[in-house]
Amino acid sequence: MSRNTLYDKIWSAHAVKILETGETQLAVDLHKMHEVTSPQAFEELAELGLPVAHPERTFATLDHVIPTDCVTRPFKDNMAEQMASALEENCRKHGITYFGPGSGRQGVVHAAMEEIGLIEPGMTVVCGDSHTCTDGAFGALSFGIGTTAVRDVLATQSIATKPVKVRRVNFEALPEKGVTAKDLALFMISTLGVKGGLGFAYEYTGEAVRAMSMEERMTLCNMSVEGGARLGYVNPDEKTFMYLATRLAPKGETLGSFKQRKTESWKRFVSDRNAVYDDETNFCAPLIAPMVSWGTTPAQSTAIVGGTTPYFSTLEGEEQKLTRRAFEYMGLE
Repeated sequence: MSRNTLYDKIWSAHAVKILETGETQLAVDLHKMHEVTSPQAFEELAELGLPVAHPERTFATLDHVIPTDCVTRPFKDNMAEQMASALEENCRKHGITYFGPGSGRQGVVHAAMEEIGLIEPGMTVVCGDSHTCTDGAFGALSFGIGTTAVRDVLATQSIATKPVKVRRVNFEALPEKGVTAKDLALFMISTLGVKGGLGFAYEYTGEAVRAMSMEERMTLCNMSVEGGARLGYVNPDEKTFMYLATRLAPKGETLGSFKQRKTESWKRFVSDRNAVYDDETNFCAPLIAPMVSWGTTPAQSTAIVGGTTPYFSTLEGEEQKLTRRAFEYMGLE
């Protein structure tokens, strides 16, 4: 079992108790919410006659159904309008902060809240969306949950879940010019497969990761679930601290002073030098080229220059069927 990793430290700090099911009751610091997975959760909450336990720890935004052409209400799509209205009403009823159109803070739930500094190192963060793992870029234990768990978080500010193993994914050295975080992620998934991360949290390390901007780290962590991992994260560093300080420093306090004051608590949640991992995978970043997906999953990717697609004769069973379907869908020969 892993020891002294960022994952272990955050898990230990938030574990309330072991339940009869063998699961851990894990306290949730911040709950992000959108219009798709929340209506049913609120309905179940109402049926149980329960209030929202900590509305100040839930933040909502309109994301998936907002039109790209015209945001005038009511929306032309009736279902989108119903979902938007339900989110607005539920937030109003329960005193939940809502970032709607016109607020200046509405946007993709995996980016809008991070850009204003809501995610900090050491947090547990959940949302009814699998790509919540994006927030691991800030040194948070962040993952997606189902609608039933959304209800549980609203009612108790905690969830019932089991720990996973920790895999250290090391991108050694710096990539060539023009190779992005998305390329590294696609290469990793094409190598390990879309199920390669099942039962794991990925800790991204190495010179290539340390050189990434916070936005690039968000991209890398966002792709963790595409490779089957429960979540992915990067240990917070000076780049993380400065990004947060520029968003959180109160008026009247310098960035340097605020960062120094907050860094002490943020640094508590970093993997130790002697941390033990359940598994370790190494990639040489300079050998990774710009990638493109030729199929219908991130694992079906290859280098843009010099890359190849597989021959059916080299594949067997389900893998051959999936590849044939991808070729048909993409119009490849």
